[in-house]
Amino acid sequence: MKQTYYFSLFFFFFLFLTTSILGQKRVQDYEMRIGIFDRGEYNAITDVKGVLVGHKTIIMHDSIRTGVTAIIPHENNIFRNKVPAAIYIANGFGKLAGYSQVKELGNIETPILLTNTLSVAPCIDALIDYTLSFPENSNIGSVNSVVGETNDGYLNYIRGRVVTKYDALEALKIAKSGVVDEGAVGAGTGTVSFGFKAGIGTSSRVLPESLGGYTVGVLVQSNYGGVLEVDGVKMGEILNKHDFINHISSNSDGSCMIVVITDAPILSRNLERVAKRAMLGLAKTGGIASNGSGDYVIALSINESNLVNEQLSILNHIELQNHQLSAIFAATIEATEEALLNALFVPSEMTGYRGRRVEKFPVNVFLNSR
Repeated sequence: MKQTYYFSLFFFFFLFLTTSILGQKRVQDYEMRIGIFDRGEYNAITDVKGVLVGHKTIIMHDSIRTGVTAIIPHENNIFRNKVPAAIYIANGFGKLAGYSQVKELGNIETPILLTNTLSVAPCIDALIDYTLSFPENSNIGSVNSVVGETNDGYLNYIRGRVVTKYDALEALKIAKSGVVDEGAVGAGTGTVSFGFKAGIGTSSRVLPESLGGYTVGVLVQSNYGGVLEVDGVKMGEILNKHDFINHISSNSDGSCMIVVITDAPILSRNLERVAKRAMLGLAKTGGIASNGSGDYVIALSINESNLVNEQLSILNHIELQNHQLSAIFAATIEATEEALLNALFVPSEMTGYRGRRVEKFPVNVFLNSR
């Protein structure tokens, strides 16, 4: 009987994961076009050459629905080849680790980890271990771990704090290029947006050669609210499901992490301008950056000419002129909007902590409303 029970349990979770990760359609599968620029090959942040993504999904019993997502900007030693970066805080109700040094120096020296609110600490520890593991880092005594979070406590027993540094290290270890799993995976396992199951989403845009031919990739951990709009359709109102029904404010808190990576030669000052535009993509989905929502954008440029080699006394960086950034801005807005919609379209319904059930976004209702 025990063997039958464990087999049934395994089969249930296998079926759940298969449905969540492989069986769901993305925005592009419905022949929707968000914006004017072309998607990349994978329509993912990994379309930016060298970027790797890994997930550690943790589903246990009836109350644990959480995980870790790792974004590695390039495959070399990041501490010794730091990446120009900026962080924009749209609403600061969050626990983003590493912000002050990125603001001060304009670069990132570790991969980026995303997780739940109470698991930032073990992820910081994991990034320290990861950085110290490189032989050429044997003499360093400071690591600025960059870890973002959203609160998945509606579906996940967040006080259980089940995420360990070994989970984060596993996400880093299995990070890969190519297709990125979306939906209820990694840091998006237990997240909710607009009252529907959400999760991890990603998208990319490739500019035409006349505009530089650069790629912009976005990955989101979606866990926020407002009055939902999908490609201009007012779905929150159509479904009568939004944060201000009958003019009464409900809980739209939860947060959103957005990571933008490009191969365009841009330094920290203009990367912050790029990061600000990502919030316009969130606004196009009806997000409002509510009082208790920590909404952060991390923007990086992995253009090889601008990686920071600290062995050199003088850096000869190159950067696009300000007036050449508008296409990058537009691509960022488009990719962010689609990444957030993918995070909503892909997941299946989920039941979690205290038997709480969150429905899948009704894509068919949207299609019939266009």
